Amino acid sequence: MNRYQSDVLKPGWQKAHLKQARDVVLEPGMVVEEGLTGFCGAVVRWENGVVVLEDRKQKRRSFPVGPGFLLEGQPVALRVPPKTGSSTASSPRYTASGSRAVGSSGKAAAKVALPSRIFVEGRHDAELVEKVWGDDLRHVGVVVEFLGGIDDLVGIVAEFRPTTGRRLGVLVDHLVPNSKESRIAAEVARSGYGDHVMITGHNYIDIWQAVRPERIGIREWPEVPMDVDWKKGTLAALGQPHQDQADVARAWRAILAKVASFRDLDPHLTTEVERLIDFVTQDHLDQF
Repeated sequence: MNRYQSDVLKPGWQKAHLKQARDVVLEPGMVVEEGLTGFCGAVVRWENGVVVLEDRKQKRRSFPVGPGFLLEGQPVALRVPPKTGSSTASSPRYTASGSRAVGSSGKAAAKVALPSRIFVEGRHDAELVEKVWGDDLRHVGVVVEFLGGIDDLVGIVAEFRPTTGRRLGVLVDHLVPNSKESRIAAEVARSGYGDHVMITGHNYIDIWQAVRPERIGIREWPEVPMDVDWKKGTLAALGQPHQDQADVARAWRAILAKVASFRDLDPHLTTEVERLIDFVTQDHLDQF
C-alpha cells in the first residue's frame, strides 16, 4: 500500500472520511432530528425553504430545508417534493391519544421493544390503553403487560429489577388514600427501587367508569352496593344481561367499541397514562 498514492491537496479531502447525507423527500409526519440543536419532531409543513417540526409535547420549531438532519440515526438532506414546491403539507393525522401520527399512512411501524415496561392491572384496562395509546406505544417501543392483580406487586417489581434504562410504570385500579392499592404502592416505594418505578392509577372502582357515560347513552354510571360485584351490579342497574362472565365480556366489547379517542375518556385517566409513558421513556429520548 502506497501511503502517498492519493493527492492530499485534492479538493474535498477534509470531508472524505465523513458519512455523506442522502437526500430524503419531505412527507407529512416524518420524524427527523435537527443535528445542531437535537430537536426531534414530526414534519408538520414546509414552505419557502423552511420545514416546521413538532415534538411529542406539541412544541414547534422551524429549520431551513436541506442537510443537517438525522432520520433513524442516519444523516439526511431534506428536499421539497418536486410537485408540491412551496405548498404546505396535507392536513396532519392524529392518533387516538391526540398525538401526531407518524408517516403518511398515519400508522407507525412497531419498533424493537425497550427494556422499560408498563404494567396495567386488569385485562379491560390493558385493552383500553391499547386502543387509545397503542400507536404511541408502538412508536416509542413500549410494551404493555396486564396484571391479574397487584397483591404480589412487591415481588413482581423485584423480579423485574428496575434500574436506569429499565424503568417500570404501573397503572392501578382504585388508587385512593387508605385503600389496599395505596398501601401496596407505598410498600413498593419502600422497597428500594424509588426513581425507577412509578405507580399511578385512577380513582374509579372499575376502568369502565373511565369511559364518559354519555358515550354509552347514560347520564352517569350507577351506584353499586359495595357487597355486589361492580360490573354485574352495573349491568343489572342498566337493565342489561348480567348473569355470568360472558354477559360481562359482551358488555365490555360494546363499551370499548364506543371509544374512538381520548376525548371519550375521563381526562384524569388520560393524564395518568401520559405520565407513565413519559416516565418509562425518559432514558431513551435520543432514540425517538
